[in-house]
Amino acid sequence: MLRSESAAKPALMAQALAGLRAYQEAPRGPAAAAKPALASRHGAALRDYGGEGPAVLFVPSLINPPRILDLGRDRSLLRWLADRGHRVLLLDWGWAEERADLSVAGHVEQILLPLMAELGEAPHLVGYCLGGTMTMAAAQLAEVRSLATIAAPWRFAGFPDEARTGLGALWRGARGTAERLGVLPMEVLQSAFWSLDPARTVGKFAAFADMAPDSAEAAAFVALEDWANDGPPIPIAAAREMFEDFLEADRPGKGEWHVGGQRIDPATLACPRLEIVSTSDRIVPEASAVGGDERLALTQGHVGMVIGGSARRALWQPLAAWIDRAGRQG
Repeated sequence: MLRSESAAKPALMAQALAGLRAYQEAPRGPAAAAKPALASRHGAALRDYGGEGPAVLFVPSLINPPRILDLGRDRSLLRWLADRGHRVLLLDWGWAEERADLSVAGHVEQILLPLMAELGEAPHLVGYCLGGTMTMAAAQLAEVRSLATIAAPWRFAGFPDEARTGLGALWRGARGTAERLGVLPMEVLQSAFWSLDPARTVGKFAAFADMAPDSAEAAAFVALEDWANDGPPIPIAAAREMFEDFLEADRPGKGEWHVGGQRIDPATLACPRLEIVSTSDRIVPEASAVGGDERLALTQGHVGMVIGGSARRALWQPLAAWIDRAGRQG
């Protein structure tokens, strides 16, 4: 990818490489301390962000770390919501060793549901990306006050054919190594994300080269890129389910997901539901959404909708208002 771009636009590539070097050498402050753990299962922890009232439990994806929901004081959906008085909890999946034999369904059965039971109350569930897919199962198998999903895939046939073909080829190439390791390294998935828009990857590092190193803009860029390039590997059982079951969901015999012995069907959920989608999402296309009782369509992308400059107005505030209304309905 970089070689082809450099051949066509050598000046742009030189700028991008300078930006990449600046990113690698940028100073980093100490990592923020993790919030206290209320309970744990298989290395995953239920982290307490404070606040009052009924629990609002956020479930992030298994891909990338959960700190995208808490990316600094001014870019933290979790802290902002807690400051509004909600009792906010985060499911931190932790590292992969203690859950290496768990499929995606297994993560719901053996981690998410037991930790929900520890609360002693029905929570509001908020799931992001694959975490949203998992919360749909949890909401069917346990009592919840409401369910909000953010950029959560369900109809995997809604992914573009080229994306499905590319991801399938990536998995076939990496499967042997992943099976020997027992995990799918994060770097494999990162290469898939880069391939969605190679020009954007080059362009963003070229732009970073022009940022003042000590600016807030540069610090925000570094924090976001560190998140995107970090994260535990995916347990092999979960990776196999993602690539061989979910992404092939339109093939004969596919298309049904069973968790805890039950076929999961979000249409049967009785709790209030909100589905938040992005019309410009390259990672989880709008067409892959399940369809909710209420729907909020945003123009910001998969990550920008959560931590971008307009995230508070576009997503945080409407989500908080909806949780308030759902709580009154319950």
